[in-house]
Amino acid sequence: MNYIGSKFKLTSFLQTNIEIALQKANAKPLKDSVFCDMFAGTSAVGKLFKNRVRQIMSNDREYYSFILSKNYIENCHRIEGIESKFRELQSDEATPPIKGKIYKNYCLGKGHLHARQYFSDDNGAKIDAIRVKIEQWRKQGLDDAAYFHLLASLLESADKVANTASVYGAFLKTLKKSAAKPIILEPAVFEYSKNQHVVFNEDSNQLIQKIEGDILYLDPPYNAREYGANYHLLNTIALYDAFTPRGKTGLRDYEKSHWCKKTKVANELETLIRNANFEWIFLSYNDEGLLGLEQIRAIFERYGIYQLKSQKYQRFKADSNRTYKQDFTIEHLHILHK
Repeated sequence: MNYIGSKFKLTSFLQTNIEIALQKANAKPLKDSVFCDMFAGTSAVGKLFKNRVRQIMSNDREYYSFILSKNYIENCHRIEGIESKFRELQSDEATPPIKGKIYKNYCLGKGHLHARQYFSDDNGAKIDAIRVKIEQWRKQGLDDAAYFHLLASLLESADKVANTASVYGAFLKTLKKSAAKPIILEPAVFEYSKNQHVVFNEDSNQLIQKIEGDILYLDPPYNAREYGANYHLLNTIALYDAFTPRGKTGLRDYEKSHWCKKTKVANELETLIRNANFEWIFLSYNDEGLLGLEQIRAIFERYGIYQLKSQKYQRFKADSNRTYKQDFTIEHLHILHK
């Protein structure tokens, strides 16, 4: 997924600097460590360390992210019989399209009041059909591993045919080439693991008071863009609950984050650092974030030994037509040994 703040292209930078910091301090080896990915997003960092540590604790407040982590992080073994489930869901004969929540609220349709076009009519109806059948199977006893694997696969497959510039803050007026293609339900392939990992769907500053470990990795929102708004449709597919979409873009109600507010973000970070029962804390933060470099340094130095590593990387572009002063930003990795 083309995701705001994704660390997929920075995994080598992160892994190298985390390993070097631990080695230089003669710290507990990674393979024996409990690693918490507090703002998991699409699980890029959790996947990176899944088989390099003893346990991953993965968390994100957004429900679609929780679904992705339940699949990519918590699922560790082959799911028997899952291939036949995919065949049945993909088949229009076995799973015929239905005009459900997505079709009625997020497709152009005929006579739709709001005429939103996040998906083609055919894809919206197919997404509805797949989502409804997955939930039917769940009520019939489908286990967690298969349920979350199928849901994660639907989320990522739907995202590939979404008629947006990248995020779901708005839809395009006409169907782009990729959105006109029929949805193909592709498996969200996860890495097998001998270890047991856990996934949470909580506010970070509440969860931090209930867990402990060795390494805490933080990748919070760094500007005013709310993930609840930018990815609201993924939450809608994941939850598939009863609600009334609001406005032209069909937003659902969401809780705004203190991490996206300039007046509250510093306190949010310091509270998290202060309450963290972890020896090592690594914070990824963009150079264009609400918090300045010296603000973060001051907070970290109050709680232990501080280091900073930085790297340029390609800017996230939700809109290819928008011009920027430069095509790259700088990712800072703030390191704290408590």
